[in-house]
Amino acid sequence: MPEWLITFPELNRETLRAMRRSLDEGYRGFSRTFGESIENFFDPLLAFLVWFERLLLASPWWLVLIALGAIAFGASRSVKMVAGVVAAFAVIGVLGMWEDTMRTLAIICVCTVIAVAIGLPIGIAMSRSDRTQGAILPILDVMQTMPIFVYLIPVVMLLGLGKVPGVIAVVVYALPPVIRLTNLGIRLVDKDILEATDAFGAGSWQRLVSVQLPLALPNIMAGVNQTIMLALSMVVIASMIGVKGLGQPVLQAVTNQYFALGLFNGAAVVALAIVFDRVSQNYGRRLQRHRQIISS
Repeated sequence: MPEWLITFPELNRETLRAMRRSLDEGYRGFSRTFGESIENFFDPLLAFLVWFERLLLASPWWLVLIALGAIAFGASRSVKMVAGVVAAFAVIGVLGMWEDTMRTLAIICVCTVIAVAIGLPIGIAMSRSDRTQGAILPILDVMQTMPIFVYLIPVVMLLGLGKVPGVIAVVVYALPPVIRLTNLGIRLVDKDILEATDAFGAGSWQRLVSVQLPLALPNIMAGVNQTIMLALSMVVIASMIGVKGLGQPVLQAVTNQYFALGLFNGAAVVALAIVFDRVSQNYGRRLQRHRQIISS
């Protein structure tokens, strides 16, 4: 029996090495040529992130708790929710993880805002064109199936270690849910409602803002919620490239087998995830109820 029927035919090893070498050299050349320009482009983002982080760290703990409680109450109108949020952050502070939590909170807020600002327009564009949807869906599939560590490789090679590479990696990893669910929510709007809107003479923009986005709000908020959760999970991985916060003690605990350190900081990440999840879900439900009252 011929050998090629027994073993799978492969390219010559020298050919494979040449292909890999050319890809590596091409990316290094790109980073040397455009790396500084890309860094300069992200300087305003870095400045804002550093300012926001310092603001949270410099603010008295009681003022931060009041602000978090006010945000929770504004989103949920629930005293129980406020008490839960304040209690969670108070326990985090008592256990000595306040500064790392504030750093994580800063980067999560910034990454979520960037992801939503990018994802909403893309999701809207996908909902308005089947061709656009067909072109973007494979990209989202790749983004959601790509191993987490692969996101770090090109960013670190291009921008090195630090906050900005971490933000980029977190945003790219957390972006797909808000895009997918914005597109889905708008496409699920009842066509009879859209026909009635057209009958009243509403334009395309007016129909989008006044009808489609409000009715798609539960799906959009679910996408935002999932984006926050993915951003939180990625922050721990991003600690490997110098992003300070709760991820670094977890990484230190793994490498040095510090059980208590990993347990406490992991619990703090879980507490943040629960707080973000409950607050965003309650805000989405409250907005939906408000829209239903207005429409009725």
